[in-house]
Amino acid sequence: MKSQTRKRAYQDGCAVAHALDIIGDRWAMPIMRELMLGPKRFTDIRAGLPGLSANVLTQRLEELEAASILVRRRLPPPAASQIYELTDWGRESEILFQVLGRWAARSPTMEPGKPMSPVSVILSLRTMIDRSRIGDMNATIGLRFGEEEFLGSFRDGDFHIDRGAAAGADVLIDGDQNALVAIIYGGAPWEGFAGALRVEGDRALAQRFARLFPLPPKAPSTVSGAAG
Repeated sequence: MKSQTRKRAYQDGCAVAHALDIIGDRWAMPIMRELMLGPKRFTDIRAGLPGLSANVLTQRLEELEAASILVRRRLPPPAASQIYELTDWGRESEILFQVLGRWAARSPTMEPGKPMSPVSVILSLRTMIDRSRIGDMNATIGLRFGEEEFLGSFRDGDFHIDRGAAAGADVLIDGDQNALVAIIYGGAPWEGFAGALRVEGDRALAQRFARLFPLPPKAPSTVSGAAG
């Protein structure tokens, strides 16, 4: 594995080149993304990345551990399962995801509608929130996607969201995270996802919440005949 890593290295003194040496391999950053909100078991990481094989996941986890980006540890009994979690330095990479996410959202070739994991959706909300639209909102938003729950809060013109119990929030949105993505980023009507999403509590608040994450304008395409 070490010889393969040396073969892939850019041998360039630029820190960006070094960053690509350690996280530029395919699946490295998506794995880091899935751990951004807390530790996960091997099977949980794979569940968030269905296109990733077990062999490649094992290899990437070993490489990220060798780079001090994540650590593995075993939970005490009765769980006694092995989990992976980002180091403090590994968690600092969230700013990279935010900058890359906003930049890539402007890509003229990005195709909408592809599935996103629950963690990916939450990190997207952290990234795309337009705080100028929050105004005087003073509320909590609960999101439940399967077994994963998140709690968001609006206070003093700011927005925070992380893992947390969704029950008891001013509004609870429960169901398919990709249906919520279609509403927030695709402008789809709530009524079209009545079977995929359940809203409990302040429905007007849910509708206002969905309007707080505008996408940036697309960059112009330089490809002749490409759709604008």
